[in-house]
Amino acid sequence: MRLHVLKGDLNRDEGLRLKPYLCTAGKTTIGIGRNLDDVGITEAEALHLLENDIERAVAVCRRLFPTWDALSDARQEALANMAFNLGEAGLGKFKQMRAAIEADDWHTASQAVLSSRYAYQVGDRAKRIAAALLNG
Repeated sequence: MRLHVLKGDLNRDEGLRLKPYLCTAGKTTIGIGRNLDDVGITEAEALHLLENDIERAVAVCRRLFPTWDALSDARQEALANMAFNLGEAGLGKFKQMRAAIEADDWHTASQAVLSSRYAYQVGDRAKRIAAALLNG
């Protein structure tokens, strides 16, 4: 079998869609005809997506936090966790936290996380992030 020919045929016939959609059979589909309802993704595929998403979250943090490279690993991990969850627009709304981080005021940064609607939504995750910001 000529794999490159089959790939080309499937790409032409299925099309490439980078966001989920319903196929003609009503199945949630993504990519080039991947049926998420029946097939899902493999663990290896999930881990590959995670790597890409972490890279995207770190890029967001580099844009939002001028002192990013000087932060401790624990603080970088906490902020990247938030970026992963909230995206740039969501994390960008944490103006008090961002100002506190730039001022090296980790108590205020931690409290900004804990007093946010985000903390209410994610519970223990926010507590872990706030602790990492506070303790570095």
